[in-house]
Amino acid sequence: MAYKTVTDATFQSDVLKSPTPVVVDFWAPWCGPCRIVGPIIEQLAEEYGDKVVVAKIDVDENPQTASQYGVMSIPTIAFFKGGQPVKTVIGAQPKEVLKKAIDELLG
Repeated sequence: MAYKTVTDATFQSDVLKSPTPVVVDFWAPWCGPCRIVGPIIEQLAEEYGDKVVVAKIDVDENPQTASQYGVMSIPTIAFFKGGQPVKTVIGAQPKEVLKKAIDELLG
């Protein structure tokens, strides 16, 4: 399953009301580290399939959601379960760090 693009308008239905845990990548097209993390996020979306929803939200086009969750630097990867943020990873992280966080989320 590929990642899902979410917006301020769809964040509640796609992330907060999701019955499946959700990994949200807060990013922007101009952000260098975001471009490093992007392919990793896409790989994780494929690897985890329907066990977890992987979503990306462009902070420039969706400032309301980024502000609501206190995103001050990007990339920020937020992990949601039951509509609540349970973990946040800031900055370009290796795939192993993100996999560990997803495994904890699913644990």
